[in-house]
Amino acid sequence: MEILTTLRKIRVFLDLKRISLFWVFFLGFLGMVWAQENLEQAFQKSYSLENSGDFSGAIKALQAQYQADSYEINLRLGWLQYQAGQLAESIESYQKAVRLKPYAIEPKMGLVLPLSVQGMWAEVEETYLKILQIDPQNSLVNYRLGLIYYNRGNFDKADPYLEKVVNLYPFDYDGLLLLAWNKLQLQKSREAKVLFQKVLLNNPGDASAKEGLALLK
Repeated sequence: MEILTTLRKIRVFLDLKRISLFWVFFLGFLGMVWAQENLEQAFQKSYSLENSGDFSGAIKALQAQYQADSYEINLRLGWLQYQAGQLAESIESYQKAVRLKPYAIEPKMGLVLPLSVQGMWAEVEETYLKILQIDPQNSLVNYRLGLIYYNRGNFDKADPYLEKVVNLYPFDYDGLLLLAWNKLQLQKSREAKVLFQKVLLNNPGDASAKEGLALLK
């Protein structure tokens, strides 16, 4: 009799434990659903406020649901803070996104926005070089690095980046024109002439290409 009573107690205990676990998981699931809904609403509100030009309001909408380990929140905050002119905060948010997704190009491209506005070109250069370690064929980043070096007068350093752009996109106006001017600065007249002529095929009558050709005569 005592054994049966003990077994019943064990069964009751196990049943109660199962019920408790069920409610723990159920309430946890509901919490996740509510958190997801709140986050979706915060993002939706931030988009609406951004479209109306209220960047501060959009930032506050996301900060109300802030999660330090959320790549998406930090990335979006970086963009909104940049638009709001909160450059230091934008850099911090983008850097958090970079740390959360170290192999992602997206947050690094975002990071260069506030860095560029503040004239932090060494940091911009470093960020672009990190992107090229992940994506060596990125034409936009190769072009921008080439442009940075061109503007510094470092034409030898600019050349391979601009060459890569034109190799990837042989009839791209911006790539052709900048490479043409870079070749001219390197005193590679024949290559510069061919490139300027290609620019004129892309954009007949182009003033910059005509100016370059005139300097070669």
